[in-house]
Amino acid sequence: MKVAIIGAGNMGGAIARGLAQGHYVKASDIIVTNPSTPKLEKLKAEFPEIHTSSNNRDAADADVVIVAVKPWKVEEVLKPLRLRQPQILVSVAAGLTFEDLAHFVDPEMPIFRVIPNTAIAERASMTLIACRNATEEQTEAMLGVFNEMGLAMLIEEKQFAAATSLASCGIAYVMKYVQAAMQAGVEAGLRPAEAKKMVAQTLDGAARLLLCDEHTHPAIEIEKVTTPGGITIKGVNSLEHDGFTSAVIKAFKASM
Repeated sequence: MKVAIIGAGNMGGAIARGLAQGHYVKASDIIVTNPSTPKLEKLKAEFPEIHTSSNNRDAADADVVIVAVKPWKVEEVLKPLRLRQPQILVSVAAGLTFEDLAHFVDPEMPIFRVIPNTAIAERASMTLIACRNATEEQTEAMLGVFNEMGLAMLIEEKQFAAATSLASCGIAYVMKYVQAAMQAGVEAGLRPAEAKKMVAQTLDGAARLLLCDEHTHPAIEIEKVTTPGGITIKGVNSLEHDGFTSAVIKAFKASM
């Protein structure tokens, strides 16, 4: 499968790096295009087998074309390529619907809307996928590609706003928690690097508890560590008194 990625910015570059480290697509079957060369040169230095070009037309013959440019540039980029079935279009441009994208390519071709988060560069993304005109085989292939870079989930297009807030915007909110926890650790006498490692590993452990056991729930895991009269329940109650849950819900609703 030949894969073209148009755009080598934060998300396009992250997808290219994640793909190149996987087994579903060979690095030599990936081409990345970008109008300026510094980002391409950096990518090529990391993964010499990846092909790069400053001309988007070099992406036109790929089996799968991933467009990773700003939403207002998508039409300008796609229309000259005249993409058509059996090619597959993958858009990571937030806010552009299937109806929007169908005006820029063969409207009958398979189109996927994909929203990864920046952890895709470390093959740890929560990637959201919706599809139109795709066969079951094509959908499974796309899930396979992005599951190699973390966890991919198939959803309906109408769920994109809520899911993007949780999985894409949400990574920034998690970082805000990490930053705050680090500041608390530094105030208590830890070095910043020590505090960062402790908090990051704690988050990783919490995530694994939830992902590895489908029958567990945050409330169950909290109950396990909040012994009567203990220090953890005091901290949990302090968070609630200060409106932690409400603040988190309001943040996610604000980004929908």
